[in-house]
Amino acid sequence: MRLIASIALCGLAAALGSLVTITGPGSWYIQIAKPFFTPPGWVFGPVWTTLYILMAIALYLVWMEGFDRKDVRIAISLFLVQLVLNVLWSYLFFGMQSPLLGFIEIVILWIAILVTIIAFWRIRRLAAILLIPYLCWVTIATALTWSIFVLN
Repeated sequence: MRLIASIALCGLAAALGSLVTITGPGSWYIQIAKPFFTPPGWVFGPVWTTLYILMAIALYLVWMEGFDRKDVRIAISLFLVQLVLNVLWSYLFFGMQSPLLGFIEIVILWIAILVTIIAFWRIRRLAAILLIPYLCWVTIATALTWSIFVLN
């Protein structure tokens, strides 16, 4: 049940973020200037799907260590904070069409992911390792967000 709950939670975050992530023809995003290192549009779906699966497995691995442990409760709380921040970025950047707010928020998200990785490392190293690709992708997204802000 914990694995299913972990997958459902991360899936819910993905679904909520996707509600405002409109990048097709005629969208605000397609019309703005983007840096040369912007990945092609088809990359985002598979990458985010993979990252949300890895996030769900990482959450599950930490949760299985026992919610009665204080360090596990703190780590899961940190995970939930970064997950909310993950969704919030989509609303700020795409929904409000604000690269500046998106950039400020994604820096906070990056820090929250790093803190979560550190907390997970202390409990279950594999869980922390599974979050490293997520941090790498958000690092790229941070550079993209900043560049879009500067270019527009």
